[in-house]
Amino acid sequence: MTKIDFKKQLNHLYNPSHKAFSVVEVPAMQFLMVDGHGTPGVVQAYQDALEALYAVAYKIKFASKQKLAQDYTVPPLEGLWWADDMTTFTTARDKSQWDWTMMIMQPDWITTALFAEACATVKKQKEPAALSKLRLETVAEGLSVQIMHIGSYDDEGPILHKLHHEFMPANDYIFNGKHHEIYLNDPRRVSPEKLKTILRQPVISKQIREEDQTSANSTP
Repeated sequence: MTKIDFKKQLNHLYNPSHKAFSVVEVPAMQFLMVDGHGTPGVVQAYQDALEALYAVAYKIKFASKQKLAQDYTVPPLEGLWWADDMTTFTTARDKSQWDWTMMIMQPDWITTALFAEACATVKKQKEPAALSKLRLETVAEGLSVQIMHIGSYDDEGPILHKLHHEFMPANDYIFNGKHHEIYLNDPRRVSPEKLKTILRQPVISKQIREEDQTSANSTP
């Protein structure tokens, strides 16, 4: 039985350059997801979200191997981040104001029935506090700009500021989705200066957005 590593299979999405921004087309993918608010790693809701995500992700992985004969490495933790004031990601870095969705990608052959079965098994064994908030949902980001950040999470601000205020305007891009991060290391085992995090931003051409809006406004 072949064991799939999606980081290798989707290398263009999981291994961008750390020297320059790259533009990619991200296909629709499904994720285990839990929503929350507040400083990651500090608020209890964040810890609860990770506990539920990993518990169900591994149950699904083992069920896929045993029942479907399809094995894979559990993909890395990912997160969508947003706030009323987006400067909290760049200059202000006020994590207490952040909203987030923590998530783990799931293969396209994982069904809602398999997800429900895994949740039921986890509930019987040890019910995580955020289990009832867990959902399986498809995310379609499409055109996106991304870069590999090497270093502490707290050092992301300048890169994001450059993305938002230099690269995107210079290439006629505007926001078309939430700030997305993919965590390739475990911060409990890797020193901050060696952490690898993919920073991704879904975008759309400003011209295309304006044309879509004009078309929508002209429709009777």
